Amino acid sequence: MNISRRFFMKTSAVAVGGAVTAKAGTAKAESRNRAPADPFGCLVDLTQCVGCRKCEQACNEVNHLPEPKVAFDDTRVLDCKRRPDQNAFTVINRYYPGKKDEQNRLVPTYAKIQCMHCQDPACVSACIVGALTKQENGAVIYDKSKCIGCRYCMVACPFGIPAYEYDQPFTPEVRKCTYCFERISEEGGKPGCASVCPVEAITFGKRDTVLALAKGKIKKDPGRYINKVYGEEEVGGTSWMYISEHPFEKLGFLSLPKKPLPTLPETIQHTIFKFLWAPVTLFAALAGGMWVFNRKQMTGEDISEERGADNE
Repeated sequence: MNISRRFFMKTSAVAVGGAVTAKAGTAKAESRNRAPADPFGCLVDLTQCVGCRKCEQACNEVNHLPEPKVAFDDTRVLDCKRRPDQNAFTVINRYYPGKKDEQNRLVPTYAKIQCMHCQDPACVSACIVGALTKQENGAVIYDKSKCIGCRYCMVACPFGIPAYEYDQPFTPEVRKCTYCFERISEEGGKPGCASVCPVEAITFGKRDTVLALAKGKIKKDPGRYINKVYGEEEVGGTSWMYISEHPFEKLGFLSLPKKPLPTLPETIQHTIFKFLWAPVTLFAALAGGMWVFNRKQMTGEDISEERGADNE
């Protein structure tokens, strides 16, 4: 029996579509919000940051990371836009959004980048083995003993934060900011970066408290800040939040939806993999389609034979 590619693809599409439709309602109901009730949060006031890189150094020391190629007191590194990687969990970048001083020189604004520790993180939803989890204190932490190296978390993260140790062929890990989980789990503990900032540009506390602080600053001095707290609503809200005098788009921040991102991947995952229901349905539908196709072919062949006999 010859089965055309068009027939196979059509049958497959119908089968998958039926499975998705049948399970979509259940999958949506099963998608859950992982946002903890009373997590910690960090507020970064970009109008105060001076780009000293003390936060980078503290992060390096707390997490026992390799020494950087460029010393922490060398600010020339700020001339290049950097991203966090497996050896640096947070970095400072310098931007010139357009403001000038009295000498008509462009005034820089510095922005700290690290894992945002989303309230409902897409990376946790994407991890098929539970190597990433959202903790009640707000941290998104990683368990290397569970990781299988699929790197789905890297694809799922809207901020492009998780990094992979490609230079470690035998024991690679996914690496990112830990929110200093052990430190903040202790009474009075703070993330390393928040504890050393010389100008107090980083405020650590309960998320609701620092969010109220951010809004209070904006209300008190509307000429200094734009009316937005970045991270309050982006992708369902994040543990790290920012206030600024310039539009965030000019400072390297992404424009993201308010809806938590795990909703879509969880719907697809639950639809396809829930108790292997959909794969079984798919194969059953394909088998049924092939049987129907075979019957039609056989019936057509019988009719052709009968017509041939009549002509004789």
